[in-house]
Amino acid sequence: MLGQLNHVAIAVPDVRAAGDMYRKKFGAKVSEAVPQPDHGVTTVFVDLGNTKLELLEPLGEDSPIAGFLAKNPKGGIHHICIEVDDINAACERVNAEGITITGTGKPKIGAHGKPVVFLHPKDLFGTLVELEQA
Repeated sequence: MLGQLNHVAIAVPDVRAAGDMYRKKFGAKVSEAVPQPDHGVTTVFVDLGNTKLELLEPLGEDSPIAGFLAKNPKGGIHHICIEVDDINAACERVNAEGITITGTGKPKIGAHGKPVVFLHPKDLFGTLVELEQA
């Protein structure tokens, strides 16, 4: 069911400054900042060739990243994203296995324009996992 690692998401107080750091210090290819209002974040992607880093900054006071940064002001790893061939089949399987899908429990469109769901960290050894349609 699980495919390749799509990205590791890092919450940061300022995605532009964090993106500039990866660009200047490592010569990384870094995307422009893109607001994702449906998810309450602004994202920047750092291309690593075989995967990506997703830098996340809160977009608005209700952002789930705002709470994370309140506990971790300098930022930190927020979640990992793993690709799946069939997001609906993956949802059925994790539900059958007793793993909680956060939010409505239904896929919604993520930062890459593909359906995603998030799996609750309480069911996955403290790690928030995003599943994304490949």
